[in-house]
Amino acid sequence: MAVNPAATVITGIGELTTNTAEFGVMRDAAIVVEGDRVSWIGPAESAPEADHRVDVGGRAVLPGWVDSHTHLVFAGDRTAEFDARMSGIPYSAGGIRTTVEATRNAADETLAANLRRLRAEALRQGTTYLETKTGYGLTVADEKRCATLASDVADEVTFLGAHVVPPDFSADTYLDLVCGPMLDAVADHVRWIDVFCETGAFDAAQSARVLEAGKSRGLGLRVHGNQLALGPGVRLAVDHGAASVDHCTHLTDSDIEALAASTTVATLLPACDLSTRQPLAPARRLLDAGARIALATNANPGSSYTTSMSFCVTTAVLQMGLTIAEAIHAATAGAALSLAHDLSAPGAVGVLRPTATADLHILDAPAAIHLAYRPGVPLTWSVWHRGAQVFGPPVG
Repeated sequence: MAVNPAATVITGIGELTTNTAEFGVMRDAAIVVEGDRVSWIGPAESAPEADHRVDVGGRAVLPGWVDSHTHLVFAGDRTAEFDARMSGIPYSAGGIRTTVEATRNAADETLAANLRRLRAEALRQGTTYLETKTGYGLTVADEKRCATLASDVADEVTFLGAHVVPPDFSADTYLDLVCGPMLDAVADHVRWIDVFCETGAFDAAQSARVLEAGKSRGLGLRVHGNQLALGPGVRLAVDHGAASVDHCTHLTDSDIEALAASTTVATLLPACDLSTRQPLAPARRLLDAGARIALATNANPGSSYTTSMSFCVTTAVLQMGLTIAEAIHAATAGAALSLAHDLSAPGAVGVLRPTATADLHILDAPAAIHLAYRPGVPLTWSVWHRGAQVFGPPVG
C-alpha cells in the first residue's frame, strides 16, 4: 500500500499570490504541502492539521520564479566588453564569439561547475524552474556536450546552434551543419530549438530553415528576435507557431497586433536591455493589446550577467509600466506559458493551487509590492523547491 508523504502546513502568510482565478491574491492564508505538491490552500484560520507546521510570520508568498531564457553553459569573462559598452561602444552581439572560444577550450568539469554555481545562485533568489540554452559551442561535439551538461542541471534545455555564424563558414554552409549532424547529436538532450533572427546572425529565410528542421525532429520552437532593431523575428515566430519570441525590444504596431492574435508569448529581457543600453521592451503596449508576456533574465556572460529575476520584476514595475501583479505573473505563470506548460495540469509550475508543484518564494516583506518599493534589497527570505525548503532559516 502506498504511504502518503508527510504533510506540512505553511501558515501565517500575510499575502499569497497564486496566479489563479480561483484563489487570486489572499491575505492571512495558509498552504499545505504534501510531497512535492500543494494539496490545500485557504484561510489560515481554516488550515487543516498536518504533520509539520511552519509559521512565516506575516510574510508574502509567491510561486517560485520561472526563468525561461538563460545561457548558462559557458566559460570565460567579458567584463572588458561590458566596460567598453558603458563607455559608449554599441552592443553588436559580436562578443558571442569570445565566449564560444572560451567555452570550446574549457573542460567539461569547468563548464559543469559554473553551470551548477549559477543554478544554485538563481535558486537562492527564488528561481525554482529554469530553462537554459546551448549556443556557445557551435561545433557538433561542443554543442552535444553543452546540451548534455545542461540536461543534468536545468529543467529544460534549448538547442541554439544557430546563435551566430562561426568564422570560416558562410551562414548557409553552417546551417547545413546545424540542421543536420548537429541537430542529430543534440536532439535526445533538448526540448526546444531556437534561432537568433537578427542582422549579423540569421535572416528570415535562414531562421525558418532552422525552425522547420527542429519541428521535423519533434522539438518545440523558440526565436530570438527584434533585439537590436526592427526585423522579421516576431512575424517568423508567430507564423511558425513558436511558443515564444524573446527580446522584442523593437516592435512595430503590426508586430504587437500579430502577437496579440497568436499564442506566441513575448518574452522580455529587461536586464539585457539595460546592459546593452537598448530601449526597454514595450511591455505596457503588449499587455494593453492583449499579448501574453513573460519576463526572464537572459543570464549570460556578455549582455546580461545576472540570475536575479527579482531585478527583472522590479525593473518591469519601475520602468516598463507594469503593475506588481502583472510583473509577477510574467515572471512565473507567463514564463511557464512561454515554455508551453499547462497551468491547470498536475505538477504545474508558476502557479499555486492544489496539485501544483510546491515551489514557493517567501519574501521578508508583508506584500509583494515591496519588490518594487524597496529596489535592490535582497528580500528572498526562504525558498521551497518541490516541497522541500532549500534556502532560508531553519523551520520546525
